[in-house]
Amino acid sequence: MPELTWQKSTYSAEAANCVEIATTPTTIHIRDSKNPSGPHLTCPVTSWASFLAHAAQPKG
Repeated sequence: MPELTWQKSTYSAEAANCVEIATTPTTIHIRDSKNPSGPHLTCPVTSWASFLAHAAQPKG
């Protein structure tokens, strides 16, 4: 597996704890920024796109 490049949201403060993602052409990797050497989730790009679409829907 190639070296992953992890990124935080641009909405997160520099020292804030949050989730980080790393992308490859076919997968998205998700980890807790407080535990960067710990386990991470991996999902297909299509699943990530569905998650983002759902999260962007207005609530209420």
